[in-house]
Amino acid sequence: MSESTLPSPEAFLVDYVRRLERRKDGVGAIHVHFSKLLPFNRRDHHIRTAIASFEDIVPEVTGRIFTLSNQDLIFIFDAAEIDEVNAVIFRLKFLFNDDPLISDGKDESGAPATFTDYFDVAQQYKDFLHLTQTLVRSNANRPRQVSKAAERHNDSPDLEDGRAPLTPKILGRIDEALRRADLSNLMRRQAICAVVGDANPTPVFHELFISIKDLQQTLLPDVNVLSNRWLFQHLTEILDRRMLSLLTRSNDASVTGSVSINLNVSTLLSPDFLTFDSNVKAGQRGTIVLELQKIDIFADLGAFFFARDFCRDRGYRICIDGISHLSLPYINRNKLGVDMIKMIWDPEMENLDEEHGNAMREAVAQSGDTRVIMCRCDDERAIKFGHGINITMFQGRYVEQLLSERTKK
Repeated sequence: MSESTLPSPEAFLVDYVRRLERRKDGVGAIHVHFSKLLPFNRRDHHIRTAIASFEDIVPEVTGRIFTLSNQDLIFIFDAAEIDEVNAVIFRLKFLFNDDPLISDGKDESGAPATFTDYFDVAQQYKDFLHLTQTLVRSNANRPRQVSKAAERHNDSPDLEDGRAPLTPKILGRIDEALRRADLSNLMRRQAICAVVGDANPTPVFHELFISIKDLQQTLLPDVNVLSNRWLFQHLTEILDRRMLSLLTRSNDASVTGSVSINLNVSTLLSPDFLTFDSNVKAGQRGTIVLELQKIDIFADLGAFFFARDFCRDRGYRICIDGISHLSLPYINRNKLGVDMIKMIWDPEMENLDEEHGNAMREAVAQSGDTRVIMCRCDDERAIKFGHGINITMFQGRYVEQLLSERTKK
C-alpha cells in the first residue's frame, strides 16, 4: 500500500466513532484545537508535550487518543474520569496561556474561537459523528497546505539551506567531538543587573552559557542543527554535560561566584549533575541559580518537582525561564516553589491596555520585585517599561552596553 493510500487518522477516528454508537453511554470526548494556536505555539515539541500529557493519564483513565492531520487532538474517554481530563486541559492552558486563543478566546485571524470542545457522546452522538466526518473531508486537501505553512514558519527544514540535516549518526559524531573539544572559548557570560531609577546597573549574578551560534560556526558549519527539534534537544543535553564539566574543572573567577546556568530538567536528574554537585562547596551552592525552560517543566511536572526539591534541598536557587508577558500573570512563583522568574522583553508590551499592565504589575508584586528578571533587553524601552511595572532586575545587550560605558568612565 503506498503512503498516499494509507488511511488518515481522521478515517480511523470515524470508524471508531461508528463502532462506538452501541456503547456510547457514559462516554465523553474532547476536541483540543492545537491548529488554532499561533504557529510558534504549535511546533513539534509543543504538540508532543501536549500529547504526552494525555498519554500519562491513559493508564488510569480508559480512553483513546487520536492525533489528527491538522495537529488537533481528540480524546475519547470514560466520562466518569472528567476531572482527570480537566486537569490535563488546565495544564495545557497554562502551557499556552500566552496565546490569544487562551488569553482572549481568539484564533490567529482574530475571530472568536475556543481551545477545547467537549461532547457528551451519548447525548451528542450525531453532532460528534458529524464532526469526525467533517474532519475527514477537510483533510482531503490539507497535507500540501500544512507543509507550506510549516515552510513559512520554519517548522520544516529549509530545502535550500544547503547544509546537511542533523541525524542520529551526525549527533553521535558531534557528541564524540564535544568530549574532546575545549569549549571554554565558546562560553559566554552575561550580567543580570539591578537597575534602580537612573542609577548605573549593578551586576547581581552572571548567566553562563555556550553559544549555539558560535558552536555551529566553529564545529558544525555544514550541519543544520535546527533541522530536527528532538535531536537538537539531545544536543542541548550534551552541551549541559559539557557545561557542568567545564564548571567543575574551572578555577577561573569569571565562571565562579554568583552565576546562573540554563539546564534541562533531565540533566538535573542525571549522574553528571550529581558529579557536579559533589564538587561544589556547600557554601557555594547558594550562589548558583539553575534556570529551567517553561516548556521543559510542563513536559513532565513530576520530574520537575522531584528535581526542584532535590536542588533546593542542596541549596541551589531555581529560576523559570521563557515566560512571556502574557504568561506572567498566571505564574505563581510561590506555589511553583521557585526563587525567580525570567520574563522575555517584547516591544508589544508598550501597546498593552491598562488592564494587562495592571495584571503584570500585580504579578510582579506577588512574586517580589527582586524575583522577576526582564531579559533580552536590547534598548532603553525595556528598562523604562520594566520600571513602570516595578521590575528592578534586567538582562540583555542594552544592559551590557550600560555596564561597558560605566567601565570606560
